[in-house]
Amino acid sequence: MKTLTKTMKAMIIKDFGDTNVFAESETLKPEPRSKEILIKVHATSANPVDCKIRKGMFGSVFKLPTILGFDVSGTIEAIGEKVTDFKVGDEVYYMPRINGAPGAYAEYHIVEESIVSKKPRHISHEEAASFPLACGTAWDALIDRANIKIGETVLIHAGAGGVGAYAIQLAKLCGAYIYTTCSSKNHDLVKKLGADKVIDYKKEDFVEEIMKDTNNKGVDVIFDTVGGEVLTKSIEVSKPFGRISSIVRVNANLEQAYLKNISLHFVFVQSNRKKLDIMANLIERGQLKPVIDSVLPLSQVIDAHKKLEAGGVRGKIVLRITS
Repeated sequence: MKTLTKTMKAMIIKDFGDTNVFAESETLKPEPRSKEILIKVHATSANPVDCKIRKGMFGSVFKLPTILGFDVSGTIEAIGEKVTDFKVGDEVYYMPRINGAPGAYAEYHIVEESIVSKKPRHISHEEAASFPLACGTAWDALIDRANIKIGETVLIHAGAGGVGAYAIQLAKLCGAYIYTTCSSKNHDLVKKLGADKVIDYKKEDFVEEIMKDTNNKGVDVIFDTVGGEVLTKSIEVSKPFGRISSIVRVNANLEQAYLKNISLHFVFVQSNRKKLDIMANLIERGQLKPVIDSVLPLSQVIDAHKKLEAGGVRGKIVLRITS
């Protein structure tokens, strides 16, 4: 008879601070109740929100000690007595709720079945783990909030980043004409993803480039992943009655947004099975492709966070839990 382990390995933080707060620890393996599912985690990823939580920016939400990690691809190990949509052995992917509960930098993760989706077929767990949070964020910002329409013009900042790379693909699927900013080394990447005009933010002024290209009309939709001065300048290239979705804390001058009647959406990604189901279909058809910078073992989570904070990451940094 197989003996079930009662503990699991996890990368835990017991204090807020720099990357040295991570410690590999043994902790109790959770047990599913009612509508919960226990997942054997094969892969997760490192996201900017993990770095923010680690530094204490969500201190009122996350109580120490805690586990970070808000992407999951894995296999169902056990289910609660009221679970109806899944069975043991199913391969799934999802984004845990960012609500203070433990994340997925661990061998196992407990989750409510309502936010879980079947993993896209024919891609690896590492590839699947790159999608839920980043692509889900782009989905919330562009489709649910900005409501982009076919033929519209869209500006996506940091198009080679983890969220930006999926935002370009989603905007292209919606029939938009896409402007994006990135460094010159990433121009080929974002063009392959679907960008129509690429602006080197280190050498070019995106306001000048876009206003020249649009005959001073500006764009319909802006997706801000940077904030601050970039958001302030972005308002200059928005059409009157345009829409802006921002996923960063705002420290910008919004006066012109008021004068131009711009709809400004502040977006914090939500866990949702329906969008994951649609994303899985798009992935299986080859219409959404994973964009992965690197795959590291969970034991190198410190390196992953350092790399994220240094900037210049192309797509997602995935963390492998099991082979």
